[in-house]
Amino acid sequence: QVQLVESGGGLAQPGGSLRLSCAAHGFTLGFYHVGWYRQAPRKERELVARITDKGESTTYADSVKGRFIISRDNAENTVYLQMNSLKPEDTAVYYCNKYPPADNAYWGQGTQVTVSS
Repeated sequence: QVQLVESGGGLAQPGGSLRLSCAAHGFTLGFYHVGWYRQAPRKERELVARITDKGESTTYADSVKGRFIISRDNAENTVYLQMNSLKPEDTAVYYCNKYPPADNAYWGQGTQVTVSS
């Protein structure tokens, strides 16, 4: 079994926080750079954060800089996305995958994040 499973999404108020998890099954996530992506309805999927294989470097989209933190625990085969100061514009389905994603990469269920009053 080779898959990535996202979890931790839910409903948050503006200004609130959520922590997303991306757990790898069937392969060693520590061999790969990993990105968090999101897709809002009728919009393109966009990369919001990425992290190098050993966690040495991180990169963020301008829209989330200063608010989101990507991290990883390779011993647990897991990558995290701490989301703070959430805005309604952050509402989307969030996915994780290798960075860059492979051609014809499989995108799993993702985890829904809804930011609303």
